[in-house]
Amino acid sequence: MEIEQTVTTPAATQQPQQDVVTSPAAAQQQTLTGRFFRCLFTSIFYSQLILISALVIFLTLRGLLFTKSPNFHPKKWYTPLLSSVALSGLLSLSWQCLFLCNIASTSKATIILAPLLTFSVGIFLVLYGKTFVPGIGGLLILFSFAQAIHSWLFVTRRRREFTFTITALSTSVLPPRTRLIAVVSSILSVLYSAFLAAGIGGATATRRGLVDILFISLIVISLAWTMQVLKNVQVVAVSKAAYVHFANYDVINACDALCGEATAATGPCTQVMGYGDCAWVANHMVLVGNRYGFVHVGVHNKGFVQASRDAWQEFRRTVGLEELVDADLTSSICFLSAFGIGAISALTAGIWELNIHEDYFFQMTLYAFIIGYFLGRVSSAWLQACVMAYFVAYAANPEGANFDNTIPERIARQNVEENKSLADNEVRQTEEEQEITYHFCLLFDFLKLFQPYRLCRLDIV
Repeated sequence: MEIEQTVTTPAATQQPQQDVVTSPAAAQQQTLTGRFFRCLFTSIFYSQLILISALVIFLTLRGLLFTKSPNFHPKKWYTPLLSSVALSGLLSLSWQCLFLCNIASTSKATIILAPLLTFSVGIFLVLYGKTFVPGIGGLLILFSFAQAIHSWLFVTRRRREFTFTITALSTSVLPPRTRLIAVVSSILSVLYSAFLAAGIGGATATRRGLVDILFISLIVISLAWTMQVLKNVQVVAVSKAAYVHFANYDVINACDALCGEATAATGPCTQVMGYGDCAWVANHMVLVGNRYGFVHVGVHNKGFVQASRDAWQEFRRTVGLEELVDADLTSSICFLSAFGIGAISALTAGIWELNIHEDYFFQMTLYAFIIGYFLGRVSSAWLQACVMAYFVAYAANPEGANFDNTIPERIARQNVEENKSLADNEVRQTEEEQEITYHFCLLFDFLKLFQPYRLCRLDIV
């Protein structure tokens, strides 16, 4: 069946495109409440960095220099973990290179390998863990099956192919210095993770019960928050540069965009810091918090809630685009790749530690997985940023010169498939109604046999 390209956006429904360059007057329109909370969140973020750094230095000195524990061997503890951190960094950079070389093959390999690697970590914990550790391994095994179901049953071929096409289009012309930002972000993530690992080792060396467990928990929370902020700032900068290219065919250096966001006292950088590790919650609040809002945050200097609302309203202006954006699998591929990197890091550190110091192998597996996962998320931020910028720029101006017929054709195909599905459902419902009516008539004829006058006639015969 041939599909006609009939999806167009009426000119009357199109809103004028907003100016990409934010003027000082627009910045002054931000409310005092918004500025207060941005400054508050920024202060909290930098304060926790300073406090965590001081805590890590204290724990490292206390555990390695002033406290000698016969059960803790620094070389046996630090070598596997730091090696797994370095491996995670190399895997993250390698994955970026492979993705640039062949998007489709790398994505398919990610979809296949992530569940297998997660399953391997679960089996490893079940076989060698004690007390509650096998239970965690069992949960990972179940989660690996969930990943496989999502990858093979619910992720249909048409959705994969469309995602590969959009990713190729959105990354065909990367803003200048995008690769540099990705590489530098990955290196900073590796160095910061190794620094925090030193503090975790210092707390582990003393074994002072709940106090050290609290310290380790604070360090892990700080790691997650800082990595999420680093990822979000990278997304805002790269998406701004990519949006300018798709919308106006202009060129903005991604490093200049990053510096502009980082130096703005009340600008988008502080907003993403406040947004921080609550991103996964906000992504499920479609109108007031979705990842596409990052594009408007960087381009138009809006608050995140307003940016998310405006971005999604633009998707709804073009019929079928909202459903198409929901069908994009880029975020799932990035998540699976990060999970796979975390699993490889966990297996490396866990197996190594199991062979040289069995008592700490579960802790090592857990720490290595967490660090590897967040390193993978940071390394893939540029990819998500380019895809988000492509969708948002298209929603703002579908007739732009930088867009081909990929999205209109896919919307037309989507509409045809939806209409066909509705028609099949109507036919099925009609057949079911006819079948119900037929069975009801049979039942009615059967009951007529038992009417009193008919029974009397039977008795007379």
